[in-house]
Amino acid sequence: MKLMILESGAKGKTVKKYLGKGWIVEACFGHVQDLPRSGKNGSKAMWASEKGKLPDPPWEWTDRAEKVVTKLLDKARKNNVSEVYIATDPDREGEFIAWRLAHIFSEFPFVTRVTFNEITKQAVEIAVENHSEIDYALVEAAKVRRFMDRLVGFRCSKFAKSWNLRSMGRVQTPTLGYIVDREIERDSHIPIPYHSVHASSDGYTFKFRFHNSTDDDAWKDDNGKFFSDRTFKNELAEEAYSALKQSGLFTVKSVNTGKTNRKPPPPFTTDTMLQSASSSLGWSMSKTSKIASDLYNKGYITYIRTDSTRTSSIARESAKTIILEKYGQEFLGDGSLGPDDKKGSTNVQDAHEAIRPTDPKLDEIQDVDEDSTRLYSLIRSRFISSQMSNSVREKREISASVTGTDLTISGTASWRIHAGWEAASEQFLPSPRIVEPKYDMVEGSVWEIDEKEDNPVKTTDETKPPRRFTESSIVKKMKSAGIGRPSTYVSTVQKLIDRKYVSNDSGSLTPSENGMVLWTEVAPIYNNQNEENKLFSSEFTADMEKRLDMIEEGEISGSEMWDSFTKSFKVAHDNALEIRRSRPTPKQIWAIENRIVHLPEEKQLELLDGKEIPDLTGNEASELIEKLIATEGENGGPKPSEKQINYLTSLIDKSNISEEQALKLIDVSDFSELTGGRNGTASVLIGLMKEVNESLPASEPQIDLIKSMAEKQGLPMRDVLAMAELAEESDITKSEASKIISKLKSMNKRRKRK
Repeated sequence: MKLMILESGAKGKTVKKYLGKGWIVEACFGHVQDLPRSGKNGSKAMWASEKGKLPDPPWEWTDRAEKVVTKLLDKARKNNVSEVYIATDPDREGEFIAWRLAHIFSEFPFVTRVTFNEITKQAVEIAVENHSEIDYALVEAAKVRRFMDRLVGFRCSKFAKSWNLRSMGRVQTPTLGYIVDREIERDSHIPIPYHSVHASSDGYTFKFRFHNSTDDDAWKDDNGKFFSDRTFKNELAEEAYSALKQSGLFTVKSVNTGKTNRKPPPPFTTDTMLQSASSSLGWSMSKTSKIASDLYNKGYITYIRTDSTRTSSIARESAKTIILEKYGQEFLGDGSLGPDDKKGSTNVQDAHEAIRPTDPKLDEIQDVDEDSTRLYSLIRSRFISSQMSNSVREKREISASVTGTDLTISGTASWRIHAGWEAASEQFLPSPRIVEPKYDMVEGSVWEIDEKEDNPVKTTDETKPPRRFTESSIVKKMKSAGIGRPSTYVSTVQKLIDRKYVSNDSGSLTPSENGMVLWTEVAPIYNNQNEENKLFSSEFTADMEKRLDMIEEGEISGSEMWDSFTKSFKVAHDNALEIRRSRPTPKQIWAIENRIVHLPEEKQLELLDGKEIPDLTGNEASELIEKLIATEGENGGPKPSEKQINYLTSLIDKSNISEEQALKLIDVSDFSELTGGRNGTASVLIGLMKEVNESLPASEPQIDLIKSMAEKQGLPMRDVLAMAELAEESDITKSEASKIISKLKSMNKRRKRK
């Protein structure tokens, strides 16, 4: 028997069909062993190693992996497996998983590595025939990335806790920087007012030209960009509007003739697929990634994590046949995007092809839902389009005059004369104009403006701030900056959202207060030390990504990069710690302010030794906090936290007593008199209010739920009341209702088991 191990169960089902008898096909479900997360080893972000060698940490099981792999080992032993084929994904992460699996399954006589970029019978058979050894250059790159991420994540996240922040990340933090910088740009934007006039004629838009770029009063935005169709002068815009409104037409003065050729876009890479699914289908990145992964596992498309735009000659020949049969010779392109065609990016991971259909002739797929069909159609049309001819449009740039004003009105008339690649992608493109204008396009010809409401239009507005990033546009930015890789785009943005540094508000990424603090206060402590090692700058991060690629290609060793990085990091981190010690952190300031507030003014002055709190050093702040904690019994303790006050307020709102009555329970008259901490008066009052609320009559929804559950179990209400030793329905409190509901749920579970 032979065993093949893949990452995905869905992929395994597809592969099993192709391998047939004599094979066991199982999934490991991703990483099986990784760096330790907790305990005596997990707290170490970096392990000692000799120069010229990478650290050798104790690799530990990931969640549920030990159980999964143990079952695989048992199954392999029971079935007398003699050959193990490790077919994890064909990228850096997949190679790392294969390396760990090869170590775990080393007891078997023959353990080898196979890779395929598409799950077809031919691809799987070729992969098995051409099995190979583990690519240790890829493994080294994966290990170094892990070491770097853990080192930065562990040390810098601990550093960030002084600001009450959760974490920092090697790629996440510079990505956050783009989002925060855009928000700062929006906040600093000063609106510039403008007036403009436009009109439509035969469906084309024409605009008045108010100024030349050299005019003193030329309209320019805050970046100095000139707009001829905008003016500061309302009277000038009013003159143009009134003249065109009164005449209803304009006379052509000049026409420039030309053609526009639109090249077909290349097949999808990971980032362009995510962006196109967002713009064409309105999908989130996570949805696109999930559906694309399913299409790959079922064998319909090639591997989805790629920076490459190259495609196989077999796939291109198949596309050529489709184009000739369906569209004709004039729609055939030059056959580019072959094995040697790569994007201009310097960080292309070109181990496999672009994302394309495994069988381009297949225009409809089976056993999938509507969303999967839509994404497959998008991917297939993009690939077919990439092998087609340019689309061609006739273009006429028209300048015209209007009676009643010396101003010129101009516009461009364009219509498509050859669809080219757009023919294969028309369902995802706006419908083009394909007929010539109905008016003559020669000097002296007259064009009438369209008869419709609000034509012409005079607009009085002001410039808007730059748009916030969306999921797709931040991925585009990451790609252009060279940070992250296809396998990390989605997870990087998702982590920023999960950690509350960014929120996704109707598609726009908005930084939270913590996100702003992390990028504007904490990251600069690392970034502003020197020009070379700006740890959280996109330039430094992109350079690290390039170096990881160089390890893969064998151009540098992993140990060489690791030595270089650790030296740079140690200098930057030690300097950051020194800077932090020179002044109190926000967390220290908060701790002092909340503990010192109850002390008499003379005592405060004595403890601060005449200084303001922000003027203390970090060490002085630590010593002062220790003093204040030691004397909390004397000064009444710290103020309650905002969380405590909010929770207490919500409990009082839900109760049947007023704030004044609630505070009297602990003999205080105002919230300002409450103290915080576990043993403070705020905690005591929270406990009392919980008791008050639990004794309130049960709510209508609770009673309704009890009755419904009792009815399903055939219990009369009197028996339910008897269970709780209650006489009347009105005796049920919120607390008793919760207990009754819990009992009824338990009874229902027991009944189902029987």
